[in-house]
Amino acid sequence: MAFLRSTVHALWMLVTVMPWAIVMLVASIWRRGIPMYWMAVTWLSWAVHGARVICGVKWRVIGRENLPVGTTAPAVLLVKHQSTMETFLMPVLMPHPLAYVFKRELLHVPFFGWAMARLDMIHIDRSQRAQAFNKVVEQGKRLLAQGIWIIMFPEGTRIPRGQKGTYKSGGTRLAVETGAPVIPVAVTSAKCWPRKSFLKHPGVVDVSIGKPIPSQGRQPEELMREVEAWIEAEMRRLDPEAYE
Repeated sequence: MAFLRSTVHALWMLVTVMPWAIVMLVASIWRRGIPMYWMAVTWLSWAVHGARVICGVKWRVIGRENLPVGTTAPAVLLVKHQSTMETFLMPVLMPHPLAYVFKRELLHVPFFGWAMARLDMIHIDRSQRAQAFNKVVEQGKRLLAQGIWIIMFPEGTRIPRGQKGTYKSGGTRLAVETGAPVIPVAVTSAKCWPRKSFLKHPGVVDVSIGKPIPSQGRQPEELMREVEAWIEAEMRRLDPEAYE
């Protein structure tokens, strides 16, 4: 049954992403910026709500009150990364537009990547580390000033349930450079939508939003250790079975 439901959901995403990407490409001829972002969120909403209806993958959110208030209030979201689900779900949940920092190779993915290329995101060349980070800071400052929040996955890749990756300080370096507070987010997505797995399982994914952590006057490595400690402790609280 899980295989059948997962197949239907995969088909749902496939048959909706192609026409919607074409709509976005056409619309981008005369539209840019935030309107294009919310067009993209429309498809992401179809994807995650499709997972809810078809596969029984639900979610609940803790800590919405911790999000900064104000149309131009800045924030750098640092999110636990276990599966594709949080990549799709975070824009659906957040009240502000988000800008992902991602490798530019993703822009070559048919339809999905082509549509992403029309959005105001930060795509980098990982082979040029110094120039890449300078680009992140430059674009990050511009986007944060517009009230667009920056979202990053400090572990860099999807991590199996119950495990911890290496937390890299790029996100906290950006926060320190821009003065934006850090918002740590724990997500138990692998319970229902495991990494590199076609199958999706019914259940509830918990999304826990931590309190803002000021970045001004902090060292990036020390700030990241605080973010890591909060996220990993929260993961063990939300999903104790995975860490037994």
